Amino acid sequence: MLLVNAAPRAGIFLRIPVEGLKKKTFYELGMWVMNLCKPTEKCPFPLLPRLSVRLETLEGIAVANFVTDDIPRVQSPKWTQYRAFFTSPDATSRLILVMSDNNPGGCGNDFALDDITFRECVKEIPKPPVTVTKIPEKKSVTTKKPTPTPKNTVRKILNPPQNDNLIKIGTKRKADTIATIVPVARPNLRTMPSAPLVLRTRQNPLVKKIETEASEIKIDIYDNGEIDGDTVSIYHNNTLIRSHMRLSQNPISLTIEVDPSQPHHELIMVAENLGSIPPNTSVMSITTPSKFYRVFISSSEQKNAMVVFDLKK
Repeated sequence: MLLVNAAPRAGIFLRIPVEGLKKKTFYELGMWVMNLCKPTEKCPFPLLPRLSVRLETLEGIAVANFVTDDIPRVQSPKWTQYRAFFTSPDATSRLILVMSDNNPGGCGNDFALDDITFRECVKEIPKPPVTVTKIPEKKSVTTKKPTPTPKNTVRKILNPPQNDNLIKIGTKRKADTIATIVPVARPNLRTMPSAPLVLRTRQNPLVKKIETEASEIKIDIYDNGEIDGDTVSIYHNNTLIRSHMRLSQNPISLTIEVDPSQPHHELIMVAENLGSIPPNTSVMSITTPSKFYRVFISSSEQKNAMVVFDLKK
């Protein structure tokens, strides 16, 4: 078991070699994770563990990777298992297991890891089904003369009534009827402007993706933890909408409209400074008509943070 008290900055906390794997073999990588912190009123916006697990070659080429969700605080201990499947490379049997914490330390973000396992997956060969051939019994064949069709019935079939109102929506048309295809106009989606320099020169990792129905979404952004002078700029679909805003206990509030004319929205938080306690951290409270989300944001001078909203299909 490994107990982790998160460092002040997000990053790698474990790097160990993995040896003895068979080459070109299908494996399952699994591990169990638990948040060690209980809910408390002393920390209204607690930091939660969110781990990235990567299995790579000695050259740094990824073989398997996965990212956990934000692991919530619970009153009683609760273990959660995460798994990934991969095929080991045929060039080497020695790999490197790298784990990193996506959230910084502070009020919370203490967790435990246990039972990190590599299991070879063996596919079972199903047994062929047993088929039983049954010889059908011979039946006597009788012939029956066809019933003649009355003359008036033939006349009705050959001369159907010429009335278009008899063909209703949802019924099949006759073979000699020409079907008309009515084109459906696509909604006029607004195009996204090109990204400014601060979005092109820094990384923009996806922190959270939310699918919601067509509605107005309310967003409030606070400083996370101790207020230390963090300032941020906010970009919506590559357009600056808030510039050099100071994070505090008072929210930075904004709303976005998700509808068929604008189904995709990207909010990017850009750190303008790191305050007195790096990195620049904040919490984003998101209210949709059906759900409430709390997203923890960490940004630096090299990395921004992106939250995406999409119209639910």
